[in-house]
Amino acid sequence: MQLSLGPVPFYWTRQRYAAFYRDAADWPLDIVYLGETVCSRRRDMKLDDWLGIGRELQEAGKQVVLSSQTLIESEADLRGLRKLCANGEYVIEANDHSALQLATEAGLPFVAGPALNLYNLASLQRLARRGLVRWCMPVELSREGLAALLADIVDSDLKAPCEVFAYGHLPLAWSARCFTARHHALPKDRCQFVCQQYPEGLPLRSQESCEVFTLNGIQTLSGACYDLRHEIADMRRLGVTVARLGPRSEGMAEVVAAFDRARRDDLPPRDPLALVEADACTGYWHGKAGMGRVASG
Repeated sequence: MQLSLGPVPFYWTRQRYAAFYRDAADWPLDIVYLGETVCSRRRDMKLDDWLGIGRELQEAGKQVVLSSQTLIESEADLRGLRKLCANGEYVIEANDHSALQLATEAGLPFVAGPALNLYNLASLQRLARRGLVRWCMPVELSREGLAALLADIVDSDLKAPCEVFAYGHLPLAWSARCFTARHHALPKDRCQFVCQQYPEGLPLRSQESCEVFTLNGIQTLSGACYDLRHEIADMRRLGVTVARLGPRSEGMAEVVAAFDRARRDDLPPRDPLALVEADACTGYWHGKAGMGRVASG
């Protein structure tokens, strides 16, 4: 079982990105995804900046993948996507069908991100013929749904391994509207980059003060933090190859260490992550409401 660090969904400063990935170079990770996946207005980090960080991580023994933007809205977005696909160094993660089209037309290998919603063998086989090297399961898929799909794969010629989003605020939806700007009564195209005020997103609470969602610009994330640490052994039995960890602004070293223990079968039955203050959810994995928490086993 490999561990991957997903792309940072939040809008951080250049200094914060640099410090985060300097630390990540020493964590027991196998794969690191880099890049802006949410909003093209977040221009602090250029492609050359991501490539520089990628080279440092590669020197530290990590496999680097460049993630594409999930919602393409303009010709400018497409120009940026073309540059990403033509980076010449790293495999890309395709997070929308524009990236799929560009990668397949150029004959480039690619990872299929969770936003592509790949639920069946036929879709995976078709993409495998066009360069798919790994695919990340849709976050809403249950353990039983994944088990059935992986059973179909065993009896097929598909070689692309499966990755599961196993930790972090779940990426649920993207919109042309910027909800963070709207919260501040700002138009999207003059947002004053207020996202940077929220390094882990803006909590959206119900009338009962329950954190239902996390707003992150045009992206909606879960309010609770998905946490499948105690399902790692089961994932391995199913045939999952990679567990993906969504970045947090604080306590990420402890999160990675906990999952590293889990993949080595060295995790205590219940081990709270003291540095990470967030409710946990596991509902989707168990075929229940996503925001619920279901005890394993």
